[in-house]
Amino acid sequence: MVPRMPVPSSLRDALAGTRALLLDLDGVIVVAGKPVPGTAEAIGTLERRRIPYRIVTNTSTVSRETLARWASQLGAPIPAARFQSALSASAAWTRRAFPGGPLYVLASEDARAEFDGQRLLSHAEARAPGAVVAAVIVGDSPEEATYENLNVAFRLVRAGARLVGMHRNPWWLTPDGPTLDSGAFVVGLEFAAETRATIIGKPSAAFFSAAVADLRREVGRDLARADVAMVGDDVRTDIRAAQRAGLRGVFVLSGKHGPADVDTAAGERGGRRPHAVAPSLADVVAALD
Repeated sequence: MVPRMPVPSSLRDALAGTRALLLDLDGVIVVAGKPVPGTAEAIGTLERRRIPYRIVTNTSTVSRETLARWASQLGAPIPAARFQSALSASAAWTRRAFPGGPLYVLASEDARAEFDGQRLLSHAEARAPGAVVAAVIVGDSPEEATYENLNVAFRLVRAGARLVGMHRNPWWLTPDGPTLDSGAFVVGLEFAAETRATIIGKPSAAFFSAAVADLRREVGRDLARADVAMVGDDVRTDIRAAQRAGLRGVFVLSGKHGPADVDTAAGERGGRRPHAVAPSLADVVAALD
């Protein structure tokens, strides 16, 4: 058990009336692959108090089933159904947008399992002369993001395929330190193919809407967006995007951004400050009514 300072009244006031939480994964629950101190206890408290929550993450390296198994090993059991990832949302979107259409997905083998039932081209099929796909979907997979595969993706988009980015994150924290994220490849393909990608994960408003809709199926249709707090460590992708979607934005200092980033983002065009700032998820949970 991690000892905690008394909960500031300002944090309690900012969270008053909160009925459900959306939680980022990297920077809130784990950092560089290791659990943030107090996370397991915080998740356990949410479960005991039956406070609805969903893990909304741009992580797209693995499936939700794998994320759930991993979380359990870290001491924070979270059912797969409580994860909404940029990966799972992308698979759901392509299933609706391109029923039966061939897809070229740059993602790990485990991640591709989320596209079960959809027609995915192999690299050899995508490289074949005259290959045509409905969409190119770019996710996190260092092994897949080779020059050859990205060049195939570029050619398919040039030939008319829809470019879909699971997310647009430029970088993230790994055990090796700050690491290039797949959003950089999405932007590169946009530039090269002279097109604009459809972004499915955060900061897409539709991503937050899907999470709120899922919470309403559990809580009830009367759950207002202002009753939901998004807890994240990214001042733009998590906090500002959630606030634009009508949710409360609660920034935690356990991840990649710090107070200086809050000040910088607040001064940007359309910028705003979080509804609340807390050291970690454990402090947020302790401050709930």
